[in-house]
Amino acid sequence: MKYLLFAIAVFLGIAAQAQSIALEDYLPTEVSYNQDIPKPSEVLGYVPGEWHVTHDKLVQYMTAIAESSDRISIENRGFTYEKRPLLLLTVTSKENQKNISDIRKKHLQIISGEVSESELSSMPVVVNQGFSVHGNEPSGTNAALILAYYLAAAEGPAIDELLENTIILLDPSFNPDGLQRFAYWTNTNRSTNLNPDPQDREFSEIWPGGRTNHYWFDLNRDWLPLQLLESQARVKTFYNWRPNVLTDHHEMGSNSSFFFQPGIPERTNPLTPQLNQDLTEKIGNYHAKALDSIGSLYYSKESFDDFYYGKGSTFPDINGSIGILFEQGSSRGSGQLTDNGLLSFQFTIKNQFTTALSTLKASLELKDEILGLQHQFYRNADKKAGKGAYVFGRKGDPVLANELAKVLHQHQIELYKLDKDQTIDGKAFEANSSYIIPKNQLQHRLVEAMFEERTSFKDSIFYDVSAWSFRHAFDVDFAEVKSINRGDKITEAKLETPSNLKKSPYAYAMRWSDFNSAKVLHKIMKEDIRVKVAKKPFQSQTEEFDYGTIMIPVQNQEKSADEIYSILNSLQKENHVKISALETGLTQGINLGSPNMSHMEMPKIAMLVGDGVRSYDAGEMWHMLDYRFEIPVTKLDTKDFNRASLDSYTHLIIPSSNGNALNSSGKTKLKDWVKNGGSIIAYKSTANWLKNEEMIDFKTKNDSVVAKDISFGERSEFYGAKRIGGAIFNTKVDLSHPLLYGYNNDELAIFRNSNMMLEADKLSFNNPIQYTDSPLLSGYINKENLELIKGTVPFKHNRYGRGHVMVFTDNTNFRAFWLGTFKLFLNSIFFSDQM
Repeated sequence: MKYLLFAIAVFLGIAAQAQSIALEDYLPTEVSYNQDIPKPSEVLGYVPGEWHVTHDKLVQYMTAIAESSDRISIENRGFTYEKRPLLLLTVTSKENQKNISDIRKKHLQIISGEVSESELSSMPVVVNQGFSVHGNEPSGTNAALILAYYLAAAEGPAIDELLENTIILLDPSFNPDGLQRFAYWTNTNRSTNLNPDPQDREFSEIWPGGRTNHYWFDLNRDWLPLQLLESQARVKTFYNWRPNVLTDHHEMGSNSSFFFQPGIPERTNPLTPQLNQDLTEKIGNYHAKALDSIGSLYYSKESFDDFYYGKGSTFPDINGSIGILFEQGSSRGSGQLTDNGLLSFQFTIKNQFTTALSTLKASLELKDEILGLQHQFYRNADKKAGKGAYVFGRKGDPVLANELAKVLHQHQIELYKLDKDQTIDGKAFEANSSYIIPKNQLQHRLVEAMFEERTSFKDSIFYDVSAWSFRHAFDVDFAEVKSINRGDKITEAKLETPSNLKKSPYAYAMRWSDFNSAKVLHKIMKEDIRVKVAKKPFQSQTEEFDYGTIMIPVQNQEKSADEIYSILNSLQKENHVKISALETGLTQGINLGSPNMSHMEMPKIAMLVGDGVRSYDAGEMWHMLDYRFEIPVTKLDTKDFNRASLDSYTHLIIPSSNGNALNSSGKTKLKDWVKNGGSIIAYKSTANWLKNEEMIDFKTKNDSVVAKDISFGERSEFYGAKRIGGAIFNTKVDLSHPLLYGYNNDELAIFRNSNMMLEADKLSFNNPIQYTDSPLLSGYINKENLELIKGTVPFKHNRYGRGHVMVFTDNTNFRAFWLGTFKLFLNSIFFSDQM
């Protein structure tokens, strides 16, 4: 009864509080405010904190305030997948705005070394303030409304000094699509009299939630890979300005307080300079003082880390800047009861706004030191860069190597083409698909971070992955050389358009090693052109064709020879795939009419999504098929599965999911469909419930480590050290197996972030991929797991009735940038019938 009375009292309290929010509750009182600047409520119709701002309303207000203030300029840097603008506000003094282009150019001279250390004190500091990269962590974006108003309207000597000496790049929403999804949810479930009960529907989003972008990606992991539109826009801004400080405003669990960096010192990437961490701590003292002044609880150095450079708070650290993570305990709606009492949305906004101001204050007062870090970082990079170069390429796949070159070019890494075909360390590098990265360049540290292989660490626990080497992610050949002749410097990473295809009256062959071969094959099939796949190599008079080559006969097709030629010629030009004209079926090896030329049917693909399915994995597969390869995939929601017809689908992808994703009726339906010829491609935890349903059989290896002499306080470290959080391992592969069609190296680097270890089959030909006896290439794994993983397999396949069940222990499409194993996934679709 006491709790009930307390809850009622709190309920009435939050309802009253929600009705009395005023803009003045947020703002500093020591300055006056220009009445000509519109307040948020004058545009939105409410004070921030009363409702969750939707992205359209955010755009409306930011546009209005930019029009009313000579301190602010606004630009749209592009659009999200759902066509929402990616806004950026540049905020500084009126005089600075007049000379903003010259100021930017002068600032960039710090990087190039054209500015002396003595000149730094006369230059403004550049601060990039970014909010809510996770859409359902909305206090940041809502605080950005108040920050924009404050910077435009505040008057007095303090704000004048700030704006004269600071360029503020205000990014009010890192994730517009996710923000819109979450704001819609919480606003439509908000009561007029606010209800703080944590069990209320307002605080329980439907799948997949608003955290991610349109394709269900965690945008805060893409600062380094740059595979997504939002990331490409914000990183372009970063390099356009090279800000000295970049803030990343997040939220965490509702029962938490407020966190600001530094993170756990032992978990800082060793490539990050100590001065960076020292200044981060100095800036943190400003946050502490500011939060003390409003009575907010906080902590620092006790969780999170600065290791993976693909996050907003760590990416700046390898670029001579300072990244700062803020984590606010989330109200996840209008306000709810927590262990710390009533947590209102208004309170979370105030904390974010307060630390946004303390960041600006710290940046101004520590300006010379912060600018000095940037200056020193690039001078030291020059000294430590060393001589020589790295060479990378992919024989037989210029597109894949070019995709990596695109990423490097966006990071302003200096690149050159190889001047001629060369063999280095026994690896063949072709001039048309190989690139040179000189070591002696400004981005040397970033190059090292992107390509290093690290297996030694101070700590065994990581907030994110412990390895991300791009040489392995893109499965390119890689070599280090002392000197090499360079071709042209890369000013734009693109491939030359191939010449016209030679016309044949007989047949064409498309090599499967090309990155876009699956995209082209699907388009060919969509044109109702019959194709076959070569299950064995063959040779024409001029060329060799490997396993998986796609053969397109010209005769006995619904389309004429001219139509087929026109389609193939256009496709090979647009997608940079190698298609060859064949004049005779009398080839060496197998002939074109051989039984080993197997007929192919166009796949019709569905994917299970919804409650019980991991949205990250599903989104990465959806993005890959839909956006990158233009292959349609039907998303079947778990709640609708029992009444959906599977008859038209050949393949069902089941991302990592729990055993409750489908009920017993759904599982029975799934079994019947596979027995009748359907193919399942399953990932990670889905394998376990498929095994329980006796649809696939495998044995696993599990560690037997006992927690001996481990104290209660050390238990988290004990379990954390056993987890494979994200590392890279080497495998040996069977190039004759359909799963490996298109690969030309008998070793393949695999990324994994699961502890599922499958025992190899006794029949070697059933193990197309198998971990080597020395598998660790980069990242952390404890000794026990390292021994266990040797000789295990990351893939299993068996027949079930007339159909196929295939399982992968890990996501082959990890974060859309593990391009080197994309083909495993595609092969499991196109060549399942060949297994």
